[in-house]
Amino acid sequence: MLAAVIFTAGCTDDSKENSTDTQAIEENNSIVGANESEQNATSQEIQGENGVVKTNESGQNTTSQEAQEGTSVLEVTSLEQINASLEQGPVLVKIGSKHCGPCQAMKPMLKELATEYSGKATIASIDITESPDLNSYFEIGYVPDTSLVVGIEDGDYVYMQENGTVTKDRFQARIQGQMEKEVYENRINLALLKEGKSK
Repeated sequence: MLAAVIFTAGCTDDSKENSTDTQAIEENNSIVGANESEQNATSQEIQGENGVVKTNESGQNTTSQEAQEGTSVLEVTSLEQINASLEQGPVLVKIGSKHCGPCQAMKPMLKELATEYSGKATIASIDITESPDLNSYFEIGYVPDTSLVVGIEDGDYVYMQENGTVTKDRFQARIQGQMEKEVYENRINLALLKEGKSK
């Protein structure tokens, strides 16, 4: 029954004002999950002062920033992670679900993008089943739903649109469904050009 709700096409009311203030979202203090791409590996994420601390199967700790620098996809569980990543450059946020086939099919492409744009842009993923507060915040009606956050203005995220202009209206800037890698590359490249960076 949950899958039926997640895959329902259509959007929620886009007039609702959202704030990037993390006080506006109830956050979980700890999250334990299995890494599905590595079935034998387990990870534990604990909300810490410097972001998410991941403990891998050998007991080594890495912060989410260190993991991103290692060209991995940042698993987002709070707005603070997006906000911190914006200090480094644009953030491509793919919102999906572990129950969504196209969302899972995007994982290898997202890893490739993380490698290609390492140090210039952050590639992030949100699982709405693991982070229902972020699902509500971004008003998700259909997954996968991807957008490129390029900044924060007056407490609201600013998104890059397909034509290179920016907007605070995520619904105008989002990429719905699973697209070819070039669609995401083009959007990231537009943002990097605006920032004076290049791939």
